[in-house]
Amino acid sequence: QVKLAESGGGSVKAGGSLTLSCTDSTTAQRVYCLGWFRQVSGKEREGVATMDSDGTPSYGDSVKGRFTVSKDKSKNTLHLQMNNLKPEDTAMYYCTAALTSRGETCQEWLETLGKHTANYWGAGKQVTVST
Repeated sequence: QVKLAESGGGSVKAGGSLTLSCTDSTTAQRVYCLGWFRQVSGKEREGVATMDSDGTPSYGDSVKGRFTVSKDKSKNTLHLQMNNLKPEDTAMYYCTAALTSRGETCQEWLETLGKHTANYWGAGKQVTVST
C-alpha cells in the first residue's frame, strides 16, 4: 500500500522561505523514486526536486540555487527547503512516488515529468508567494 504524508507549505511574501516534507510509509510496494512536482491550474506540471538512491539531488531549472532537497533516511522523509521564494513559485506541490521503473535515474524521472512510470501522487500542499 502506497502511503505518502505531506506537510508544510503555506503562504509567504516574496523572498521568504517555506519547507515541505513527505514521509513515505509505503508497504509491500517498491518506491523507485520520491520527489516533488508542482502544478498551477491550467498549466503542465513541473518537476521540482528529487534525490537518487546515492543521495544525488536533482532540481528543476527554475528552482536551482533556491531550493534544497534532503532525505532523513531514519524517518524515510524527503524534505524540500524553499528559499528566496518568488510569486512564480505559487503552485500546488505534490509529493510523488514512482512505482515502476524503466531503469532510469530519478533525475531522468523528474526531467520527463514521470510520464513513463506509474506514479502515486500525494494530496498536495499549496504554496502561495505574494509580492
